[in-house]
Amino acid sequence: MTLKSLSRVLATVALVPMLWSAAAQAQDIATLDEAQAMAERAVALFQAEGADAAFAAFNDDPTFRDRDLYVFVLATDGTVAAHGANHNLMGRNVIDLRDPTGRQFIREFVEVADTDWVEYQWQNSQSGAVEDKTSYVVNVGDYVIGVGAYQQ
Repeated sequence: MTLKSLSRVLATVALVPMLWSAAAQAQDIATLDEAQAMAERAVALFQAEGADAAFAAFNDDPTFRDRDLYVFVLATDGTVAAHGANHNLMGRNVIDLRDPTGRQFIREFVEVADTDWVEYQWQNSQSGAVEDKTSYVVNVGDYVIGVGAYQQ
């Protein structure tokens, strides 16, 4: 084996762990389909059990938290009623919150008439970085329930 071919083999071997790592990270990121499915489960619980029981579950039940997915609930005035990733937001009116691009995505959430997808930027609770996110939002009367997935 020549020095050049040995170098290629070693370079390839060195890349394998990085490729495995990238594949593992990709699996840790939820899909839009998974976000929609969690939102639909959240809506079903809300309709079956009522707001208080559902909000408690969204905030604390691990079945409503999966990798980077979590449920959030906003009253139609923009007040956070439940938030699976950041309990400090609960009770706060965030209607005028803007993402780093200036988009008033909370207003878009509460303006959803039935169901819709809303794109914006938000801090990823896993990575800490601000990333592109798309949330599936469902209007359930006095509230909107949503779950979002980060786009990689």
